[in-house]
This record gives sequence, C-alpha cells and structure tokens, in this order.
Amino acid sequence: MSTEISLPLDIAAIQQYLPHRYPFLLVDRVTELEPGKRVLAYKNVTCNEHFFQGHFPGHPVMPGVLVIEALAQAGGVLSEVSHPRSQEGRLSYLVKVDNAKFSRMVVPGDRLELEVIIKRTIRNMTQYCGIARVDNQQVASADILCAEVKV
Repeated sequence: MSTEISLPLDIAAIQQYLPHRYPFLLVDRVTELEPGKRVLAYKNVTCNEHFFQGHFPGHPVMPGVLVIEALAQAGGVLSEVSHPRSQEGRLSYLVKVDNAKFSRMVVPGDRLELEVIIKRTIRNMTQYCGIARVDNQQVASADILCAEVKV
C-alpha cells in the first residue's frame, strides 16, 4: 500500500484497506481523510441490497446494525491508512458499541454519509465516534471500539 493517498478512494482502493467483500462491504467511497483523525465516506443504499428481501418486504429499511457496521468499516479504513497493520495475519474486529442512537430510517435511494473520528488508540484498540447522515440529517450515531487481533 502506498503512503500517498489520492482522494476520493474508490471501491478498489477501499478493498486494499478492508478485508470485507460483497455483500458485506458497506463503504463505497471515501471523500475526506485526515490520517489519525477523521474520515468521511459514503454508502449508496440501493433497492437491490440483499437485506431488503427480509427487512422488511414492502417496506425496506436498512438494519440499524448494518449502519453501525458501515461506520465501523469507515473507521477501519481510517485506522489502516493511519497505521497500517504491522503484521500479516491480523484483523480488526468490532468489540463494543456504546451510545448507539437511531433517529431516522435508511431506505433504498439514500446516500448514507459516514463520518468517523478517532477518539483514542491504546495498544491494539481504537475507539471511534461515528455519525451517519442522509441529506445532512443525522440518522444514527455510536461510539465504537475495535481491536486488532491475530487470526
């Protein structure tokens, strides 16, 4: 991975930083990035998302846990750009979510904006503050803790 970052990061670049793949890669583009501090990314929510088949038929809503996962993945890009994993065979896992709040439903056609700020990093753990928005209106927020572990 190059240390030179050219924005925006498209899906091919994002896949260099995250191990996630379809259908679970929930970040489509990174538009702003301050290594060690903040990332702004988005996911285009389309009507053909696999989860809409059952959540809910006739009234599709993106599951809140996936909105939180999208925030965690955006944080993963930020962390990996800021401090590339020193060793192969290590992955970052979501270990804790605090203060999760959902204020609006996310539906097909929405562009889910993901803003994540690093609150602190201690040893192999990073704590993030994430806010998800649609049309500049907050739809969810959470404090997220991820830990890098050997796999």
